[in-house]
Amino acid sequence: MQNSVDFGGRPFHFIGVGGIGMSALAHVLAQRNLPVSGSDLRPNHITRRLESIGAHIFGKQEASNLEFFKPDSPPKDKESVLNPQEILNSTTEKLPQVICSTAINTNNLEYKAALELNCPIFHRSDVLAALIADYHSIAVAGTHGKTTTSSMIGYMLLEAGLDPTILVGGEVDAWSGNARLGQSRYLVAEADESDGSLVKHAPEIGIITNIELDHPDHYETLDEVVEIFQTFARGCTTLVGSIDCETVRDRLKPTISYSLYSDTNADYTVTNVDYRADGTTALVWERGKTLGVLNLRLLSKHNLSNALAAVAVGRLLGLEFGEIAKGLSTFEGARRRFEFRGEANGITFIDDYAHHPSEIRATLAAARLQARPGQRVVAIFQPHRYSRTLTFLEEFAESFSYADLVVLTDIYSAGEPNLGQISGEKLADEVAKYNSQVTYQPTLTAVSEYLLQTLRRGDLALFLGAGNLNQIIPDVMATLCQPAQATS
Repeated sequence: MQNSVDFGGRPFHFIGVGGIGMSALAHVLAQRNLPVSGSDLRPNHITRRLESIGAHIFGKQEASNLEFFKPDSPPKDKESVLNPQEILNSTTEKLPQVICSTAINTNNLEYKAALELNCPIFHRSDVLAALIADYHSIAVAGTHGKTTTSSMIGYMLLEAGLDPTILVGGEVDAWSGNARLGQSRYLVAEADESDGSLVKHAPEIGIITNIELDHPDHYETLDEVVEIFQTFARGCTTLVGSIDCETVRDRLKPTISYSLYSDTNADYTVTNVDYRADGTTALVWERGKTLGVLNLRLLSKHNLSNALAAVAVGRLLGLEFGEIAKGLSTFEGARRRFEFRGEANGITFIDDYAHHPSEIRATLAAARLQARPGQRVVAIFQPHRYSRTLTFLEEFAESFSYADLVVLTDIYSAGEPNLGQISGEKLADEVAKYNSQVTYQPTLTAVSEYLLQTLRRGDLALFLGAGNLNQIIPDVMATLCQPAQATS
């Protein structure tokens, strides 16, 4: 079994290719004209996009999928007859490099077949690490803000004409998905710490937005998380970090720092900040000298901080501030990051991926900023993972202070077993200690029915969570738009 990813033409097969991280890698490899196949039990618009660029997608996970690129038979003409060893080598070289995520278990039929066939097997982070090593790379890490920051940087470079390759953990309209293949030497990637694989990446520029304990299924303490980020930091040629995060400031000591506060002596800071319902404006400073005014369409402090990271990277790459500001001024964000889904019956619908207490607070603060006088902020939240909900129970309970009404449903397991220690109903009981306007609805159907009865004209309905809660948004909106039925 080979020990390094081969970009020389050997096929790739992705088990569970429809995931946001896996599909981004498959997209870039397929666009590089490499043979790509993948399987997923739930075909979606992402797998259809992969098919449109030449990837072969299987709707079942079967051992026979691995034989897709295998030659039917050796050549039969006498002048090109292969000896048995050459036939074996030819067949083996056609067996794909099999790519898995942490979610794939050892009982998966394709995974077991890959072992039996002696296919090279790699974690998705191995492929990302190999791509990072193949480019002048910028990797964005951190507990919160990775997708927005990496998307901002990718968009900024794209608008500046640097034609980057981009791999992010969300979909962006500017490149119609979660990945694009550029023709320059630049690559912008989102680097995930959730399973410890962050340590594999050694980019030329690394960004750390913040550090918190967010994955108690993998880490027991914050110190364990910090160690992973410290290893990542040592692999970066240049480390850019937010010193508004005490952990980043004290335990990583970034090469280039940024902060929302001018008295921190960070390399990049802001003053004259105006947080508005339609965006954010700030005067940006570079090491004590003014660069100019930054106008963003995105809301609230956390997005201004993300933009400062992009400014720092742009300047490090030699861009003029005018180019940076022009690009960032038209960036509209990634999908599921305070994504406007529409209006129905005078109610505004927003979809957001927030699933950690810090993210919920930040997102609700942005919603409160956008809400008009008298407009209710209705937070509809689906907790994600039993381990996270149990570990941060108190923090979750306190995180809904900006909401006028909180609607909670049961926990999206993300594959975790239910040990009976925590439930959505118990979380609702805890939230009620801080916000009396909370209700528990056990299923998504119950949530939909409750919203149809409770939402009123003028509400801002904010759907929060990393699970499947957002699937009910279209039906709720459609029902609200139906004319009232006449009664006899």
